[in-house]
Amino acid sequence: MDRRRFVVVAYEAAELLDIACVTTTLESANWHGALPYYEYRVATPGGHPITTGTALRLDAQLALERVTGPLDTLLISGGIGHEDAAANPLVVAHVRRLARESRRVASVCTGAYVLAAAGLLDGRRATTHWKEAHVLAGRFPGVTVDPDPIFIRDGNVSTSAGITAALDLTLAFVEEDNGPELARTVARNMVTYLQRPGNQAQMSMFVEPPSPANSLVRRIVQHISTHLRDDLATATLAAEAGVSERHLTRLFLKHLGQTPGRYVRQARTEAAAHLLATTSLPMAAVATRCGFNSAETLRQAFIDRYGISPSRYRLSQAAG
Repeated sequence: MDRRRFVVVAYEAAELLDIACVTTTLESANWHGALPYYEYRVATPGGHPITTGTALRLDAQLALERVTGPLDTLLISGGIGHEDAAANPLVVAHVRRLARESRRVASVCTGAYVLAAAGLLDGRRATTHWKEAHVLAGRFPGVTVDPDPIFIRDGNVSTSAGITAALDLTLAFVEEDNGPELARTVARNMVTYLQRPGNQAQMSMFVEPPSPANSLVRRIVQHISTHLRDDLATATLAAEAGVSERHLTRLFLKHLGQTPGRYVRQARTEAAAHLLATTSLPMAAVATRCGFNSAETLRQAFIDRYGISPSRYRLSQAAG
């Protein structure tokens, strides 16, 4: 029987979930009849055991230096040890070598740093954990870093967002290799959604890091979140804040990286996503509650934000 050789590269302080999300998904595919089946191994420098970022020990099956192609997929895990891994000439050189012998190359989370250090993301669009995106972009200007999607596939190179996004990316690989029915079966077996589209935003604004340090911006953000159905035009918000529209826009750009109008649209779309996932309200009612003029306006905002329609999003939540 043919085998799809899948090598996961790990290193000291790699994230265990980055590895387990991949290997568990592949094993579930094997259980349910993927042909040819996946042969997956974890490779580390020297083949030594590693202590993961959660302090658990993990044995390797292969020494990175001794891995040879051809490989079906080479995947680099992320983790708090990614800086040392990306600065390790041995790791970078062997990743670069194996990439030439692999049908697909991928990374999870901050594993993108290793791919970037190896030159494998030059001229490509890539993503990583949202907290690391600006650092990655600054360090590797030849890479077009997009912090929003769950995963990005540019040619034969794929990058994914933080930790459990590895599950979404691996499900996408299973679907590509074996078709949607097996991917659906694996997703059901793992009690997960099938599967979040790669261009879905990787995080909700309602679970973002602490609110802006600027007290005025913080107050207006709170006002927006509690008055979604009201008039939230920039002029109205500026009057609420007691500043000019121009000054409010300048503050939002500085502290949130977007204009007030764009932030309002994002807040309303995120709120709509929550209602779609947790209620059976008609689309028009969802639109009204979240401050959209119509269901069509909601649909356009949803497609812009998530890359799918509200109705498809609701179905994907129900499928989970």
